[in-house]
Amino acid sequence: MKILVTGAMGFIGTNFLKYMQAKYPDYEFVGIDNLSVEDSKNNLNCFNGYKNYKFVKEDITNEKNINKIFKKEKFDMVVNFAAEVAVDYSIENPNIFLKTNIIGTAILMNACLKYNVKRFHQISTDEVYGDLPVDSTLKFDENAILKPSNPYSASKAGADLLVLSYCRTYGLNATISRCTNNYGPHQSYRALIPLTIKNCMQNKTIPIFGDGKYVRDWIYVLDHIKAIDLILHQGSIGQIYNVSGNCKKNNLYVVNKIIRQMDKDKGLISFVKDRPGHDAMYSINSRKIEKELKWKREYSFEDGIAETIKWYVDKLE
Repeated sequence: MKILVTGAMGFIGTNFLKYMQAKYPDYEFVGIDNLSVEDSKNNLNCFNGYKNYKFVKEDITNEKNINKIFKKEKFDMVVNFAAEVAVDYSIENPNIFLKTNIIGTAILMNACLKYNVKRFHQISTDEVYGDLPVDSTLKFDENAILKPSNPYSASKAGADLLVLSYCRTYGLNATISRCTNNYGPHQSYRALIPLTIKNCMQNKTIPIFGDGKYVRDWIYVLDHIKAIDLILHQGSIGQIYNVSGNCKKNNLYVVNKIIRQMDKDKGLISFVKDRPGHDAMYSINSRKIEKELKWKREYSFEDGIAETIKWYVDKLE
C-alpha cells in the first residue's frame, strides 16, 4: 500500500503520518507540502530516518508536477490535508483559498482518475455547516445544509461538493471527513491553544477576540487521526463522516484552563478587536462514524490539554 499525504508537514498531516507509519510499517508514504508556513518547515525533522517515507516539496496547484509525481509513484490512496486554513487571512485574501482549496483538490482528483488511484479522502471541517447561537442545543449531521460564513469555510464547502460530484460523475472512490477544532502537538503558534501556552511560558499578553465567548468543539488530534484511519480502511465510498470532539468550550474557558494548569495570572489576558463575521458556535454530531465504524474518542479535554501543554513546554524549554 502506497499512500500520498498532501499538506504532510502541517499540524494534522504531521500527526497523521507519525501515527500511520508506526501502525502500518509495511505501507509506503509520500508526503507533499509547499512549506509555505514556517511551522511546516520545522516538522520536516520529525521524519528523519523513516525508511517507509519520502517527502517532496510541491504545491498541489502545480498540475504538471503533480501529474509527474502520480505517474512515478503509482499511489493506492491519497489523503488530502493540503489547504489554506487561516480564517483571518481568507478575509484579507480570498483568492488564494479558492485556488488551493478548490482548484488544488480538483487537480488531485483528476490525477487520481488518470493514474487509477483506488481511494481519495478529503479532509474537511465542521465550519462548512456555518454557526449556531452559543445557547443552541442543535447539532449538524452529515445531511445538514452547508452555510459557510467566510471565504475559508466557503472554499472548503466548495471542495466537498466537488468531491461528491467526482464520485457521481466519474466514479471516483472518495470519502470526506468533517472534523471539529483540533489541538495537540505540532500545531502552529498562530492557533489559540499553542499561542496561549507559549505566551504563558514567556509571561506575554494572551489576545482573545471580542469577549471570548465564541464556542468551539475541541478534539485531541490523535482522536481525529484514528477516525481518518477507520474511514480509509472501513468507510463507505461516497460518504461523509462527521468527527466531533463532543467538547464545546468557549475561548475564554480554554485560555483560563491553560493559565490555571500553568500556574499563571489571568492578568495576561487581553481582549482584542473582533474579526468580521465571527462564527458564534460550531456544533456537529458524530453518531454516524460511531455507529458504522465503531469510532470513539479516547482523550478527555483535561487529558488532551495536559498532554499538549507538556509537549509545548518540553519543546520551548
